[in-house]
Amino acid sequence: MGISAVSGAVDAGRRRGAGLLTQRGVGFVAMLAMLMSFGSMSVDMYLPAMPQIARDLGVTQAGVESSLTAFFLAFGLCQLFWGPLGDRFGRRGPILVGILLYLAGSAGCAAAQDITTLSLCRAIQAAGAGAAPVLARAMVRDVFDRDRAASVFSMMMLVMGVAPMAAPLLGGQVLAYLDWRAIFWVQAGFGLVAMVGLISQHETLNPALRARSNGLAQLRSYGQLMISGRFLGYALTSAMIYGGMFAYIAGTPFVYIDYFQVPARLYGLLFGLNIVGMIIVNMINSRLVLRLGTDRLLAWGSACIALFGIGLAIAGHTGAGGLWGIVAGLFLFMAFTGLIGANATAGALASYPHMAGTASALMGSTQFVTGAVVGTLVGWLADGTPWPMAAIIGGVGVLGFVFNRLLIR
Repeated sequence: MGISAVSGAVDAGRRRGAGLLTQRGVGFVAMLAMLMSFGSMSVDMYLPAMPQIARDLGVTQAGVESSLTAFFLAFGLCQLFWGPLGDRFGRRGPILVGILLYLAGSAGCAAAQDITTLSLCRAIQAAGAGAAPVLARAMVRDVFDRDRAASVFSMMMLVMGVAPMAAPLLGGQVLAYLDWRAIFWVQAGFGLVAMVGLISQHETLNPALRARSNGLAQLRSYGQLMISGRFLGYALTSAMIYGGMFAYIAGTPFVYIDYFQVPARLYGLLFGLNIVGMIIVNMINSRLVLRLGTDRLLAWGSACIALFGIGLAIAGHTGAGGLWGIVAGLFLFMAFTGLIGANATAGALASYPHMAGTASALMGSTQFVTGAVVGTLVGWLADGTPWPMAAIIGGVGVLGFVFNRLLIR
């Protein structure tokens, strides 16, 4: 296919996608938001249960966090598999297969009797869950150009913001009446609802744009992305911020519940507070991005994240403000990730519409592998105080700012 033919197909695909969005309306955006929420629902819901799981299975904080690390690694690495499949066979089919794998992993987690089995089943669960967000991002790229895609990503994040806010609250309520195993059955139910929503929608990838290449060519596509300084700038800026978010996810159950003695049922309220901040900043981003552009807002966001990360590290080291010093620092850090995620994703995918699934996969993999490494560090360095978590969040915030300044011009 010649360059002009590909260009025509891209334009046709965007027009077709725009028509689909108009026809499907809120239902289509809600379905995409559910797919993007698989990670949040799978991780955040069981956060209040982590101290209970540690006691029940007879492991340490680092031991129970190994199940979190297993999830992050599998979730990130398997996106490298799902992305090319989505470019070759369309978006819906691979996502449906992934959800079936997710259901099997959820059932295994509910039945696990030791931390090794739990970690293995979390990896299976994550391997299936990884298909949903990576191909949901590609579905948005099928439809819109860069700045409009960033606006749509922000709108989706407003919808999917309910998931990380509701998930720990729901997990805490489940723990009030049942044990931690019931949480994984609830996650399986979420997977079934997402499957029904996906089946009700049509394919977004124009058949003329589907990849016809073999595995070696797909590896070359990854190589092309990895030598693109600009793509790496978007991916690494985003990955550092995700690293900070995963340090927060891994550390706060023990910092809040064990160190500050916050009841498990109230943990979700503190968690949800940060999601409210993210929703507000995403609303602002969705309104400003069409006027100011993705790169400018991303630069502002990375600078704010670095500043707030340093402030959090100082609070964690000195104990300034006690619980509320940590809560305030985390709120500011997490809120301003709303200027990072949508803009970095839109920027990274903008130059590669012909392999949006592959680009989305590499970006997602970078984010979650970084999260796995950072989450493991939080467990290894844990000393019973907020300092290790706060210091790591501050460090990755500064690194995100550095990558943004050096690689995105």
